[in-house]
Amino acid sequence: MLEFQYYHIFCIVAILLIMSVLANKLSEHFNIPSLLLFLAIGMFAGADGPGKIAFNDAGVSYLIGTAALAFILFSGGLSTHWKTIRPVLSCGISLATAGVLLTALLVGLFAHYVMNFPLKEGLLLGAIVSSTDAAAVFTILRSQSVGLRGRLQPLLELESGSNDPMAVFLTIFMLDMLKNPHVSYLHMIPDFLIEMSFGASVGFIIGKSVPWVFNKLKLNYDGLYHVLGIGTVLLTFGISGWIGGNGFLAVYVCGIIIGNSDFLYKNSLVKFHDGIGWLMQIAMFLVLGLLVFPSELPLPRVVFPGLLLALFLMLIARPVSVFISAVGSGFDFRQKLFISWVGLRGAAPIMLATFPMIAGYSNSKQIFNLVFFIVLSSVLVQGRSLMFVANVLGLNKRVTPRTRSPLEFERTEALRSDMSEIEITEFSPAVGKRIADLGLPPDTLIMLIRRDERFLVPKGNTVIEPADCLLILAEPDAIRKITEDLVPEVPPE
Repeated sequence: MLEFQYYHIFCIVAILLIMSVLANKLSEHFNIPSLLLFLAIGMFAGADGPGKIAFNDAGVSYLIGTAALAFILFSGGLSTHWKTIRPVLSCGISLATAGVLLTALLVGLFAHYVMNFPLKEGLLLGAIVSSTDAAAVFTILRSQSVGLRGRLQPLLELESGSNDPMAVFLTIFMLDMLKNPHVSYLHMIPDFLIEMSFGASVGFIIGKSVPWVFNKLKLNYDGLYHVLGIGTVLLTFGISGWIGGNGFLAVYVCGIIIGNSDFLYKNSLVKFHDGIGWLMQIAMFLVLGLLVFPSELPLPRVVFPGLLLALFLMLIARPVSVFISAVGSGFDFRQKLFISWVGLRGAAPIMLATFPMIAGYSNSKQIFNLVFFIVLSSVLVQGRSLMFVANVLGLNKRVTPRTRSPLEFERTEALRSDMSEIEITEFSPAVGKRIADLGLPPDTLIMLIRRDERFLVPKGNTVIEPADCLLILAEPDAIRKITEDLVPEVPPE
């Protein structure tokens, strides 16, 4: 009987994961945010759905959500290229800190003065829904073969990966305020500085150490490097929390440092954690779906206030915070307007909504239901209309779908060279030149050129065109020099 129960659980988990993967393919075809489908699958499998899975454990949900968000942030950091985010670093940090704080404050004051929430409870609700999740945004953009002009895309990627730590800090701080009314709001400033500086320091130190370990540690089995990567995430998060730092910021900074370093087995590590990131994102939304009981939702107490809060967040709080935080950034009115509309709520609010339940706060269920409705509204309204808004504002650009390279390369201890893909933009000095005239460093080999949906075997007289992707084999220093020479920073628009 015990074996049957275990097999039963394994089958259920497998079916949910497979359904989620297929749902992601369906979302690309019908332009529906995949996160919404993950949520629907969770509700389908829940106690009120055909699956009849009774799950209402906030503690387990918190543990799953914390671990999932840590791995999602680490994966996002690994795929963040320093050269692309450097021009938007100051604006991204401003949006991830001041922007999140302003959003939380505006939503909290609205909930207090308009919807009669107690002030601290309103600010807690604002903190929970203050961070954005751009994963759904780029899923939609990629599915429609549309990119964003200028510096918009790197800014949104940076903001979505770096604003969760601020939301976590604000949520925990407001819970402390509710439990200890004598605590002053002024304590937020030193607490914030200590937590963020400790978290960033831990992430930086471990991020600098890991590439050195990968290069020096010669393991007999390649798969053990992936295990080492998992250990890196857990260790970074754990040490940061242990010394009073922000673990989420630590893993994100660690991911950025590692992702922009040269070390053995880097490509396979990045791909592995990309899969882990998707798994964790699916897990978070499935858990949310399981936690929601539609039959128990007090609709009059959720639908109207939830819709009111969602509209205020989308139409007022987010735009005001963006326009204030992006002052002096060089972005024009249309770009700021689009940044405002890309404020999708997703994985982080789901996890943060379990915090009041864990703390035993009396009105935690009402807060959770409101957060669920806000996330649902955000994904439905903003997720479905992103393409339309980008087109209306004239900020979209057609991009060619990337064809998967037929060559796979992994740097090992037996070979110092590395393989890298270099995208040739319209601003590149290589455009219109023959390969023989590029002046590439010695021992550099262009293996293939991806042009549109086909691959070309390059020759010395092959002329480089805009949007070409060069697959280059060379030593890491040579690749960095080629990238600096051929890929200039995107000029502001």
